[in-house]
Amino acid sequence: MLEGAKSVGVGAATIASAGVAIGIGNVLSSSIHSVARNPSLAKQLFGYAILGFALTEAIASFSPMMAFLISFVFQVP
Repeated sequence: MLEGAKSVGVGAATIASAGVAIGIGNVLSSSIHSVARNPSLAKQLFGYAILGFALTEAIASFSPMMAFLISFVFQVP
């Protein structure tokens, strides 16, 4: 029973990878639209885009950590 719950938990934790892909797409899309609207702010917007990528990728690093935590910390006695 606990093994099944662990598998479901690990699967749910790795779903965050799909969210990360969507988030990166949104950041890139917003960056392209912003530069298209105002090309003179391209350098400043690039910094914001890099910050958005970094924060989105932080979620990508937390999801495998949670998956490993769920699968290895909660041991079946």
